[in-house]
Amino acid sequence: MRDRLLAAEKVKAIDWRDGVLYLLDQRALPFEERWIACAGVAAVVDAIGSKVVRGAPVIGIVVAYGVVLAARARMAAGGDWPAALEADFTALADVWPATSVVWALERMRDRLERSREHAEPLASLEAEALAIHESDREANLTMAQLGVDLIRRHQGNAQAILTHGNAGALATGGFGTALGVIRGAYLDGMVERVYVNETRPLLQGMRLTAWELARDGMAVTLGADSAAAHIMKAKGVTWVIVGADRITANGDVASSIGTYQLAVCAMHHGVRFMVVAPSSTIDMDLACGDDVVIEECDARELLEIGGQQVGVDVEVFNPAFDVTPADLIDAIVTEKGVIERPDTAKIAQLMCRKRLH
Repeated sequence: MRDRLLAAEKVKAIDWRDGVLYLLDQRALPFEERWIACAGVAAVVDAIGSKVVRGAPVIGIVVAYGVVLAARARMAAGGDWPAALEADFTALADVWPATSVVWALERMRDRLERSREHAEPLASLEAEALAIHESDREANLTMAQLGVDLIRRHQGNAQAILTHGNAGALATGGFGTALGVIRGAYLDGMVERVYVNETRPLLQGMRLTAWELARDGMAVTLGADSAAAHIMKAKGVTWVIVGADRITANGDVASSIGTYQLAVCAMHHGVRFMVVAPSSTIDMDLACGDDVVIEECDARELLEIGGQQVGVDVEVFNPAFDVTPADLIDAIVTEKGVIERPDTAKIAQLMCRKRLH
Protein backbone atom coordinates (compact mmCIF):
# COMPACT_ATOMS: atom_id res chain seq x y z
CA MET A 1 0.00 0.00 0.00
CA ARG A 2 2.72 2.50 0.96
CA ASP A 3 4.67 2.06 -2.29
CA ARG A 4 1.53 2.37 -4.40
CA LEU A 5 0.46 5.55 -2.62
CA LEU A 6 3.91 7.05 -3.03
CA ALA A 7 3.86 6.21 -6.73
CA ALA A 8 0.41 7.80 -7.05
CA GLU A 9 1.40 11.13 -5.46
CA LYS A 10 0.34 13.93 -7.80
CA VAL A 11 -0.63 16.92 -5.64
CA LYS A 12 1.18 18.91 -2.97
CA ALA A 13 0.21 22.14 -1.29
CA ILE A 14 3.51 23.36 0.17
CA ASP A 15 7.15 23.38 -0.82
CA TRP A 16 10.18 24.57 1.15
CA ARG A 17 13.05 25.56 -1.15
CA ASP A 18 16.18 27.61 -0.48
CA GLY A 19 14.77 29.15 2.68
CA VAL A 20 11.50 30.24 1.08
CA LEU A 21 8.06 28.73 1.71
CA TYR A 22 5.96 28.24 -1.44
CA LEU A 23 2.20 27.72 -1.09
CA LEU A 24 -0.17 26.53 -3.77
CA ASP A 25 -2.89 29.19 -3.80
CA GLN A 26 -6.10 27.25 -3.17
CA ARG A 27 -8.18 30.31 -4.00
CA ALA A 28 -7.17 30.04 -7.66
CA LEU A 29 -7.94 26.32 -8.07
CA PRO A 30 -9.09 24.46 -10.08
CA PHE A 31 -8.46 26.74 -13.04
CA GLU A 32 -4.99 28.03 -12.16
CA GLU A 33 -2.11 26.41 -10.28
CA ARG A 34 -0.55 29.53 -8.80
CA TRP A 35 2.24 29.41 -6.23
CA ILE A 36 2.83 32.17 -3.66
CA ALA A 37 6.29 32.71 -2.17
CA CYS A 38 6.48 33.54 1.55
CA ALA A 39 9.88 34.89 2.56
CA GLY A 40 8.79 36.25 5.95
CA VAL A 41 6.39 35.59 8.78
CA ALA A 42 4.03 38.41 7.77
CA ALA A 43 3.50 36.71 4.41
CA VAL A 44 2.75 33.43 6.18
CA VAL A 45 0.18 35.05 8.48
CA ASP A 46 -1.45 36.77 5.52
CA ALA A 47 -1.54 33.55 3.47
CA ILE A 48 -3.33 31.66 6.24
CA GLY A 49 -5.69 34.51 7.03
CA SER A 50 -6.63 35.00 3.38
CA LYS A 51 -7.11 31.23 2.90
CA VAL A 52 -4.33 30.64 0.44
CA VAL A 53 -4.05 27.41 2.44
CA ARG A 54 -6.80 25.64 4.34
CA GLY A 55 -6.92 22.56 6.53
CA ALA A 56 -5.67 22.01 10.06
CA PRO A 57 -2.72 19.68 9.27
CA VAL A 58 -1.23 21.84 6.53
CA ILE A 59 -1.66 25.03 8.55
CA GLY A 60 0.27 23.42 11.40
CA ILE A 61 3.13 22.71 9.00
CA VAL A 62 2.98 26.20 7.54
CA VAL A 63 3.24 27.90 10.95
CA ALA A 64 6.29 25.75 11.75
CA TYR A 65 8.01 27.08 8.65
CA GLY A 66 6.76 30.53 9.66
CA VAL A 67 8.80 30.27 12.87
CA VAL A 68 11.91 29.53 10.81
CA LEU A 69 11.31 32.60 8.64
CA ALA A 70 10.65 34.74 11.71
CA ALA A 71 13.78 33.51 13.48
CA ARG A 72 15.93 34.29 10.46
CA ALA A 73 14.64 37.88 10.38
CA ARG A 74 15.04 38.35 14.14
CA MET A 75 18.59 37.00 14.08
CA ALA A 76 19.49 39.35 11.23
CA ALA A 77 18.13 42.29 13.25
CA GLY A 78 20.44 41.44 16.15
CA GLY A 79 19.84 41.85 19.87
CA ASP A 80 17.90 39.37 21.98
CA TRP A 81 16.31 37.63 19.02
CA PRO A 82 14.66 34.76 20.98
CA ALA A 83 12.79 37.33 23.10
CA ALA A 84 11.77 39.28 20.00
CA LEU A 85 10.55 36.04 18.42
CA GLU A 86 7.76 35.83 21.01
CA ALA A 87 5.74 38.38 19.05
CA ASP A 88 5.93 36.12 16.00
CA PHE A 89 4.86 33.06 18.00
CA THR A 90 1.82 35.05 19.13
CA ALA A 91 0.96 36.20 15.61
CA LEU A 92 1.17 32.65 14.28
CA ALA A 93 -0.85 31.24 17.19
CA ASP A 94 -3.64 33.75 16.65
CA VAL A 95 -4.02 33.28 12.89
CA TRP A 96 -6.10 30.08 12.93
CA PRO A 97 -7.95 28.25 15.77
CA ALA A 98 -6.65 24.70 15.30
CA THR A 99 -5.04 22.23 17.69
CA SER A 100 -2.46 21.44 15.00
CA VAL A 101 -1.23 25.04 15.19
CA VAL A 102 -0.76 24.84 18.96
CA TRP A 103 0.96 21.47 18.61
CA ALA A 104 3.35 22.67 15.89
CA LEU A 105 4.26 25.86 17.76
CA GLU A 106 4.92 23.89 20.95
CA ARG A 107 7.33 21.67 19.03
CA MET A 108 9.08 24.68 17.53
CA ARG A 109 9.28 26.42 20.92
CA ASP A 110 10.76 23.30 22.48
CA ARG A 111 13.36 23.10 19.72
CA LEU A 112 14.12 26.79 20.20
CA GLU A 113 14.81 26.22 23.90
CA ARG A 114 17.14 23.35 23.06
CA SER A 115 18.85 25.37 20.32
CA ARG A 116 19.84 28.45 22.31
CA GLU A 117 23.41 27.19 22.69
CA HIS A 118 23.42 25.48 19.31
CA ALA A 119 26.15 26.60 16.91
CA GLU A 120 23.53 27.01 14.18
CA PRO A 121 20.16 27.59 15.87
CA LEU A 122 18.44 28.51 12.62
CA ALA A 123 19.46 25.20 11.05
CA SER A 124 18.10 23.42 14.12
CA LEU A 125 14.73 25.18 13.79
CA GLU A 126 14.60 24.40 10.07
CA ALA A 127 15.28 20.74 10.80
CA GLU A 128 12.36 20.69 13.23
CA ALA A 129 9.98 22.24 10.69
CA LEU A 130 11.08 19.72 8.08
CA ALA A 131 10.52 16.92 10.61
CA ILE A 132 6.98 18.18 11.34
CA HIS A 133 6.29 18.20 7.60
CA GLU A 134 7.65 14.70 7.09
CA SER A 135 5.86 13.31 10.15
CA ASP A 136 2.54 14.49 8.73
CA ARG A 137 3.32 12.80 5.42
CA GLU A 138 4.14 9.56 7.24
CA ALA A 139 0.97 9.88 9.33
CA ASN A 140 -1.07 10.19 6.14
CA LEU A 141 0.37 6.92 4.87
CA THR A 142 -0.38 5.14 8.12
CA MET A 143 -3.93 6.48 8.32
CA ALA A 144 -4.56 5.46 4.71
CA GLN A 145 -3.62 1.87 5.50
CA LEU A 146 -5.67 1.78 8.70
CA GLY A 147 -8.72 3.27 7.00
CA VAL A 148 -8.50 0.86 4.09
CA ASP A 149 -8.27 -2.06 6.51
CA LEU A 150 -11.37 -0.76 8.29
CA ILE A 151 -13.34 -0.51 5.04
CA ARG A 152 -12.23 -3.98 4.02
CA ARG A 153 -13.21 -5.42 7.39
CA HIS A 154 -16.73 -4.05 7.26
CA GLN A 155 -17.45 -4.24 3.54
CA GLY A 156 -14.61 -4.90 1.17
CA ASN A 157 -16.30 -4.91 -2.22
CA ALA A 158 -16.35 -1.90 -4.56
CA GLN A 159 -18.62 0.74 -3.11
CA ALA A 160 -19.77 4.35 -3.16
CA ILE A 161 -18.19 6.81 -0.73
CA LEU A 162 -19.32 10.34 0.11
CA THR A 163 -16.96 13.07 1.36
CA HIS A 164 -17.32 16.69 2.44
CA GLY A 165 -14.89 19.60 2.59
CA ASN A 166 -11.29 19.05 1.55
CA ALA A 167 -9.17 16.65 3.55
CA GLY A 168 -6.76 15.75 0.79
CA ALA A 169 -3.20 16.52 -0.23
CA LEU A 170 -4.08 20.22 -0.36
CA ALA A 171 -5.00 20.19 3.33
CA THR A 172 -2.01 18.17 4.59
CA GLY A 173 1.68 17.60 4.10
CA GLY A 174 1.11 14.36 2.24
CA PHE A 175 -1.69 12.38 0.59
CA GLY A 176 -4.55 13.60 2.69
CA THR A 177 -6.45 12.30 5.68
CA ALA A 178 -9.96 11.43 4.44
CA LEU A 179 -8.81 11.49 0.81
CA GLY A 180 -5.75 9.44 1.73
CA VAL A 181 -8.06 6.65 2.87
CA ILE A 182 -10.23 7.04 -0.23
CA ARG A 183 -7.13 6.97 -2.46
CA GLY A 184 -5.88 3.83 -0.74
CA ALA A 185 -9.26 2.11 -1.03
CA TYR A 186 -9.39 3.05 -4.72
CA LEU A 187 -5.95 1.53 -5.32
CA ASP A 188 -7.21 -1.67 -3.64
CA GLY A 189 -10.23 -1.80 -5.96
CA MET A 190 -12.76 -0.95 -3.24
CA VAL A 191 -14.11 2.34 -4.61
CA GLU A 192 -16.65 2.38 -7.39
CA ARG A 193 -17.54 6.07 -7.16
CA VAL A 194 -16.88 9.05 -4.88
CA TYR A 195 -19.68 11.54 -4.24
CA VAL A 196 -18.28 14.96 -3.39
CA ASN A 197 -20.36 17.63 -1.67
CA GLU A 198 -19.83 21.12 -3.10
CA THR A 199 -19.16 22.32 0.49
CA ARG A 200 -20.67 25.78 0.74
CA PRO A 201 -19.84 28.58 1.07
CA LEU A 202 -16.23 28.37 -0.15
CA LEU A 203 -16.84 25.34 -2.38
CA GLN A 204 -13.78 23.37 -1.25
CA GLY A 205 -15.45 20.16 -2.35
CA MET A 206 -16.21 21.41 -5.83
CA ARG A 207 -12.97 23.35 -6.41
CA LEU A 208 -10.44 21.24 -4.51
CA THR A 209 -11.62 17.73 -3.64
CA ALA A 210 -13.24 16.94 -6.99
CA TRP A 211 -10.11 18.32 -8.70
CA GLU A 212 -7.79 16.12 -6.62
CA LEU A 213 -9.80 12.93 -7.11
CA ALA A 214 -10.32 13.51 -10.83
CA ARG A 215 -6.54 13.86 -11.23
CA ASP A 216 -6.26 10.40 -9.68
CA GLY A 217 -8.62 8.99 -12.32
CA MET A 218 -11.47 8.18 -9.94
CA ALA A 219 -15.12 8.25 -10.91
CA VAL A 220 -16.34 11.44 -9.20
CA THR A 221 -19.86 12.83 -8.90
CA LEU A 222 -20.35 16.34 -7.53
CA GLY A 223 -23.54 17.01 -5.59
CA ALA A 224 -25.12 20.00 -3.91
CA ASP A 225 -24.81 19.91 -0.12
CA SER A 226 -28.59 19.80 0.10
CA ALA A 227 -28.66 16.62 -2.02
CA ALA A 228 -26.52 14.56 0.37
CA ALA A 229 -29.38 12.74 2.14
CA HIS A 230 -30.96 11.84 -1.20
CA ILE A 231 -27.59 10.64 -2.51
CA MET A 232 -27.20 8.36 0.50
CA LYS A 233 -30.66 6.94 -0.06
CA ALA A 234 -30.57 6.62 -3.86
CA LYS A 235 -26.95 5.88 -4.72
CA GLY A 236 -25.99 3.13 -2.30
CA VAL A 237 -23.42 5.10 -0.31
CA THR A 238 -21.75 2.84 2.27
CA TRP A 239 -19.31 5.27 3.93
CA VAL A 240 -19.09 8.97 4.66
CA ILE A 241 -15.40 9.81 5.14
CA VAL A 242 -14.33 13.26 6.36
CA GLY A 243 -11.41 15.03 8.01
CA ALA A 244 -11.39 17.12 11.18
CA ASP A 245 -10.12 20.47 12.38
CA ARG A 246 -10.39 19.58 16.06
CA ILE A 247 -11.37 16.51 18.08
CA THR A 248 -12.29 16.89 21.75
CA ALA A 249 -11.45 14.58 24.64
CA ASN A 250 -14.78 12.73 24.38
CA GLY A 251 -14.54 12.19 20.61
CA ASP A 252 -16.74 15.05 19.37
CA VAL A 253 -15.43 16.35 16.05
CA ALA A 254 -15.27 19.93 14.73
CA SER A 255 -15.08 19.94 10.96
CA SER A 256 -16.23 21.90 7.89
CA ILE A 257 -19.70 23.34 8.29
CA GLY A 258 -22.24 20.79 7.09
CA THR A 259 -20.47 17.74 8.52
CA TYR A 260 -22.86 17.43 11.47
CA GLN A 261 -25.95 17.12 9.29
CA LEU A 262 -24.17 14.49 7.18
CA ALA A 263 -23.59 12.40 10.30
CA VAL A 264 -27.25 12.65 11.26
CA CYS A 265 -28.32 11.60 7.76
CA ALA A 266 -25.74 8.79 7.69
CA MET A 267 -27.07 7.27 10.90
CA HIS A 268 -30.65 7.42 9.56
CA HIS A 269 -29.65 5.65 6.34
CA GLY A 270 -27.35 3.06 7.94
CA VAL A 271 -24.25 4.60 6.31
CA ARG A 272 -21.03 4.26 8.28
CA PHE A 273 -19.26 7.50 9.27
CA MET A 274 -15.45 7.73 9.43
CA VAL A 275 -13.33 10.67 10.61
CA VAL A 276 -9.66 10.64 9.59
CA ALA A 277 -7.25 13.01 11.33
CA PRO A 278 -3.78 12.98 12.92
CA SER A 279 -3.56 12.74 16.69
CA SER A 280 -2.29 16.34 16.77
CA THR A 281 -5.92 17.29 16.00
CA ILE A 282 -7.09 15.90 19.34
CA ASP A 283 -7.36 18.59 22.02
CA MET A 284 -7.45 16.94 25.44
CA ASP A 285 -8.05 20.32 27.07
CA LEU A 286 -11.54 20.44 25.53
CA ALA A 287 -13.89 18.07 27.34
CA CYS A 288 -16.55 18.02 24.63
CA GLY A 289 -17.82 19.79 21.54
CA ASP A 290 -19.61 22.42 23.61
CA ASP A 291 -16.17 23.79 24.51
CA VAL A 292 -15.16 24.39 20.88
CA VAL A 293 -15.20 28.03 19.82
CA ILE A 294 -16.78 28.17 16.37
CA GLU A 295 -15.30 30.85 14.14
CA GLU A 296 -17.74 32.95 12.15
CA CYS A 297 -16.55 33.96 8.70
CA ASP A 298 -17.15 37.03 6.58
CA ALA A 299 -20.77 37.56 5.55
CA ARG A 300 -19.61 38.23 2.01
CA GLU A 301 -18.87 34.53 1.58
CA LEU A 302 -22.63 33.94 1.52
CA LEU A 303 -23.78 37.16 -0.11
CA GLU A 304 -21.26 37.31 -2.95
CA ILE A 305 -19.93 35.08 -5.71
CA GLY A 306 -16.68 36.16 -7.34
CA GLY A 307 -16.99 39.57 -5.72
CA GLN A 308 -20.45 40.14 -7.18
CA GLN A 309 -23.29 40.49 -4.68
CA VAL A 310 -26.04 37.95 -5.36
CA GLY A 311 -28.03 38.16 -2.12
CA VAL A 312 -30.06 40.86 -0.45
CA ASP A 313 -28.43 42.80 2.35
CA VAL A 314 -29.66 40.86 5.39
CA GLU A 315 -28.09 39.52 8.56
CA VAL A 316 -25.80 36.55 7.87
CA PHE A 317 -24.80 33.62 10.07
CA ASN A 318 -21.72 32.00 8.55
CA PRO A 319 -19.97 29.56 10.92
CA ALA A 320 -16.81 27.95 9.55
CA PHE A 321 -17.28 24.67 11.44
CA ASP A 322 -19.86 22.60 13.21
CA VAL A 323 -19.47 19.86 15.83
CA THR A 324 -20.44 16.25 15.19
CA PRO A 325 -21.19 14.40 18.46
CA ALA A 326 -19.14 11.27 19.10
CA ASP A 327 -22.24 9.06 19.25
CA LEU A 328 -22.81 9.71 15.52
CA ILE A 329 -19.29 8.58 14.58
CA ASP A 330 -18.48 4.97 13.74
CA ALA A 331 -14.69 5.37 13.70
CA ILE A 332 -11.91 7.89 14.20
CA VAL A 333 -8.74 6.94 12.34
CA THR A 334 -5.42 8.43 13.47
CA GLU A 335 -1.79 7.48 12.90
CA LYS A 336 -1.81 6.00 16.42
CA GLY A 337 -4.68 3.64 15.69
CA VAL A 338 -8.40 3.36 15.09
CA ILE A 339 -11.15 4.08 17.62
CA GLU A 340 -14.53 2.57 16.83
CA ARG A 341 -17.52 4.15 18.60
CA PRO A 342 -15.32 6.83 20.25
CA ASP A 343 -15.74 7.99 23.82
CA THR A 344 -13.66 9.67 26.52
CA ALA A 345 -11.94 6.49 27.73
CA LYS A 346 -10.99 5.36 24.23
CA ILE A 347 -9.61 8.77 23.28
CA ALA A 348 -7.52 8.90 26.47
CA GLN A 349 -6.17 5.42 25.82
CA LEU A 350 -5.21 6.36 22.27
CA MET A 351 -3.42 9.52 23.34
CA CYS A 352 -1.30 7.57 25.83
CA ARG A 353 0.27 5.62 22.96
CA LYS A 354 3.65 6.77 21.75
CA ARG A 355 3.29 4.81 18.53
CA LEU A 356 0.87 2.64 16.60
CA HIS A 357 0.03 -0.62 18.36
